Amino acid sequence: MPAQTPPKKRSLLKTILLILAACLLLLIGSAALFVNSLFKDPDMSKLPAYYPFKSAQAREKYLEYYDQRARQWPVDSEERYVETSYGKTFVRVSGPPKAPALVLLPSANASSLIWFANVKGLSEHFRVYAVDNIYDVGRSINAKPFKRADDFTGWMDELFTDLALGDSVNLMGYSFGGWLSSRYALRHPERLRKLVLVAPPSTIIALPGEWAWRGIISALPHPYFMRRFLVNWLFEDLAKRQDAESRRITDLLISDATMSLKCYKMRMLVPPDVLTDGELREIKVPALFLVGEHEKIYPAAEAVKRLNAVAPQIRTEIIPGASHDLPISQTEVFNKKVIEFLEQ
Repeated sequence: MPAQTPPKKRSLLKTILLILAACLLLLIGSAALFVNSLFKDPDMSKLPAYYPFKSAQAREKYLEYYDQRARQWPVDSEERYVETSYGKTFVRVSGPPKAPALVLLPSANASSLIWFANVKGLSEHFRVYAVDNIYDVGRSINAKPFKRADDFTGWMDELFTDLALGDSVNLMGYSFGGWLSSRYALRHPERLRKLVLVAPPSTIIALPGEWAWRGIISALPHPYFMRRFLVNWLFEDLAKRQDAESRRITDLLISDATMSLKCYKMRMLVPPDVLTDGELREIKVPALFLVGEHEKIYPAAEAVKRLNAVAPQIRTEIIPGASHDLPISQTEVFNKKVIEFLEQ
């Protein structure tokens, strides 16, 4: 018969385990409070001159990097600052002045420069307004905290008015910008002519849990983590190519993301939500949903299946040989589909 643990030892072991469990819970709680404090909005009436950067030095470093990257913009452009009640918005304008307006919203943790591969082709057909999201990286600066989708749609509506775009705007949003575009289409359909949603997160299908832990690890302060845990996964088709140009573009995307993480004070983005069947049906603006066949944030075929079932008025296209990088990895095909849709 096996020897039994004496009652005193069992009691001591139980006490030790309870203490360890309590310490672990305390550690997790403290970590959660610390992370939450990183995203706490400052007193907007007492903002430092360098807001939203970590310091004056960080602001100088980022803007020097940003301007150097902007010199690679492949077409002539006009830089504008638009004052709204939500803050100052930077917009990069290119294309014929009398051409139809096309507003481009970037993905999260990216500026208007994310459209560098597409703008040349698009500017031949449209007056392109590439926007730096006001509550993200780039040259825009928010004057209010952004807590819900309506904050963004209110800002966008003021921006379109101040840019004198009228009520026939073509709107295209990439990733987080795609979710914002869907919300704007529900709030202000009267201002839109057509809508292009490029792999919007959630919106159609909820984000996977894998997205969260990859995002956390990629924010560690070394480019290796951004490359290994986010870019190589999310931008798989671009990252796995071995030609010099694809490697150069991948390196630039990693450099952009790590530079913003180093220089910006953390701000919590409004989490994108999944639109209900009713909301998707309510999008009456002619709309195109574009997704890469290897999309990571949800299965492309499942997203298309849901849209076809509940909102058949939204046109859907799966782009072969692309993941979340579809505007960059399949630029020619992407631009062609967008231009054909907008010009119909």
